[in-house]
Amino acid sequence: MIDYDSETQAVNMDAFEEEDRSFIGIKDSIDERIFMNIQIFGTSKCFDSKKAMRYFKERGIKYQWIDMKEKGLSKGEYTKVKQAVGGLEVMLNPKCKDQDTLALIKYIADEDKDEKVLENQQVLKTPIVRNGAQATVGYQPDVWKGWK
Repeated sequence: MIDYDSETQAVNMDAFEEEDRSFIGIKDSIDERIFMNIQIFGTSKCFDSKKAMRYFKERGIKYQWIDMKEKGLSKGEYTKVKQAVGGLEVMLNPKCKDQDTLALIKYIADEDKDEKVLENQQVLKTPIVRNGAQATVGYQPDVWKGWK
């Protein structure tokens, strides 16, 4: 018999058979995957972007791939990612090929930086992985593990 406390609305899990518990665990992991809305922004030549796609694919988590050479981040997406990761400095790739633009972005007035980055997204680290309001820059599977 299942123990149910109507005041706390709690169920005593000890009352479930082992098969029932394993089914509940499977259902919970399926529910987590359904509600994740993963977007991976990167380039097809970036090894970390490829590793990020493989990470989600191996776990059966659907994702949307956005090739930054074709589309890139919108202003709204850029703003949300910048806020989630802790600012523009975290997003900039110090090893990018376009060092001139990177130097310009670092030294222009703060109010002009965002516009210049949106025009020159090749200076950003990839992959940029979003899950709703959460985001990471670079390959960060330890962070992604905690996403629901």
